[in-house]
Amino acid sequence: QVQLVQSGGGLVQAGGSLRLSCATSGRSFSRYNVGWFRQAPGKEREFVAAISWIGGITNFADSVKGRFTISRDNAKNTVYLQMNSLKPEDTAVYYCAASTLVTTTNPNQYTYWGQGAQVTVSS
Repeated sequence: QVQLVQSGGGLVQAGGSLRLSCATSGRSFSRYNVGWFRQAPGKEREFVAAISWIGGITNFADSVKGRFTISRDNAKNTVYLQMNSLKPEDTAVYYCAASTLVTTTNPNQYTYWGQGAQVTVSS
């Protein structure tokens, strides 16, 4: 069993930055690929970014390319989502998730999920 514990998030003005962290509690997730998703009120959960467990292969949604970066520290069992140049449309609850499928964008292919973190970007 892999338990994901998220931290970070909060309120920031447009153009600002935030960093989200996703750490495991219990079993190591160094062999899992980790993705970030977000869900705004009234909208479906959408893919944001993902990183493979080996080789650091990354994948980003077009809407965040050039602004967000994803990284992982397997020794600390932690994955980070650095969000820069934030826009009001980035406002959502952000979730991290773990999958055995390489950088998949499909949320149904992720097995374990974090508790979510609210990110609010004011204009």
